[in-house]
Amino acid sequence: MPAQAPPVTDERSALLAYLAQQQDAFRAAIFGLTATQAGLAAAAPSTLTVGSLLKHVTQVQESWLRCALAAPGHPADDRTMGQKYADHQDAWTWHDHDTVEATLAAYDDVSARVLDAVRTVDLDVPVPVPPAPWNPTDIDAWSVRWVWFHLVEELARHAGHADIVREGVDGATMYELVAGREGWPETDWLKPWRPPATG
Repeated sequence: MPAQAPPVTDERSALLAYLAQQQDAFRAAIFGLTATQAGLAAAAPSTLTVGSLLKHVTQVQESWLRCALAAPGHPADDRTMGQKYADHQDAWTWHDHDTVEATLAAYDDVSARVLDAVRTVDLDVPVPVPPAPWNPTDIDAWSVRWVWFHLVEELARHAGHADIVREGVDGATMYELVAGREGWPETDWLKPWRPPATG
């Protein structure tokens, strides 16, 4: 994907372009990492890893997508609050059994489903505000439009985290990673990221 979002002609194309651009930032951040590297925190006392950030934004997109698709009703969810909290915390954790390939596959699946929904779901449908300590209590609903803009915000915030963590893991920066993934030519000022030579 290019480093810039394409030109947009209306609100829906803008939402699609910028959501896709922010989704792709995580593919760049994890590009070339092993499962072990994906679980490394860049610096103490942080516990953020590129892998756990990818798992978190997968969960966040899935949760908001379910809300948008169920609107104006609530999505079905029979988990207890304790289980919801445990699932939320688990998504912030990179386990020994986690792999880059499986985590990316889950992320790509939900990212594609979000973009499909952005193309088809009415932007004005009200989405009930989910109960959570960080959500306001003085309104009953947001719009589907708000949900998609909120996902742009969530992805952008955590893509910045992923950039910083990745640089702490092996020194790779976003433009080098995108250039490596996209096969851009090397210039005097931009060297596409390549895996370190072994042997």
